[in-house]
Amino acid sequence: MSDSPYIVDVTKENIAQVVLEGSRSALIVVDFWAPWCQPCQSLLPVMHKLAEEYAGGFILAKVNIDEEQELAAQFGVRSVPTVKFVFNGQLVDEFSGALPESQVRTFLERHLGEAPTTPGGGVREQAAEALAAGDEQRAIDLLAQAHQESPDDHAITLDLAGVLAQLGEVASAEALLKTLPAEMAGDPEVAGLKARLGFAGAVKGAPATSELEAKLAADPDDHQARHSLAARKVLAGDLEGGMEQFLEIMRRDGAWNEGAGRVGMLAVFDLLGGQGPVVAKYRRKMFAMLH
Repeated sequence: MSDSPYIVDVTKENIAQVVLEGSRSALIVVDFWAPWCQPCQSLLPVMHKLAEEYAGGFILAKVNIDEEQELAAQFGVRSVPTVKFVFNGQLVDEFSGALPESQVRTFLERHLGEAPTTPGGGVREQAAEALAAGDEQRAIDLLAQAHQESPDDHAITLDLAGVLAQLGEVASAEALLKTLPAEMAGDPEVAGLKARLGFAGAVKGAPATSELEAKLAADPDDHQARHSLAARKVLAGDLEGGMEQFLEIMRRDGAWNEGAGRVGMLAVFDLLGGQGPVVAKYRRKMFAMLH
């Protein structure tokens, strides 16, 4: 937490106020970082220094992706560090990697005192704002129209697929992902979306969480109920709770349903981008069980 008035830690609770509303009167520079990311540790001091030097010329909004995974997904962050520039509610520029101070200054000087816009970026920001306000349908309408107008804008395609996946529209989201170039198949965001769609499909027609928990209380070896419960926990944001259930399936019957417990674990890793302390913790647990 910084004591500087020019540096703010952003969470899902204050994102609308700090970034979306704040950008109406100032340039907001959103720095997505993670404690385990070495390049992030190189870039952060540079960003802090510049925020103090410009003394309110821009606001540095820091997002720890380990703590705010949903925000990272909403902003289409695929690697860290990623820095996005927001003005007047619109994404106007961005860069990835630990750039030297001189290059970061170039980005800042390009936008300070200006209000440039990019159509795609603006729509994505408006959709993110609608999602933050709980208006999923408006987010879908905005992104669907933008996708129709710019079908080759892959960031919009991924945003739209992400919202659809969040709402359980599995078939529509899968159809969108199939329109992406083949070379994007290994993209962490694409892999994460596919994993989320898999979990959404797994709970389709499944009992509610309370009923699944009752089933397991009556029969701890009801692997189907445990698998559905794990998927429901993951979709609800309780990723570690879901992974504990997948681990329990592995412990009780690792071969069940073609290794569904292990497959579920790997899918959660994909949701988390395949890295970070949570992934490392559960990889260790999984490998300890396998050996």
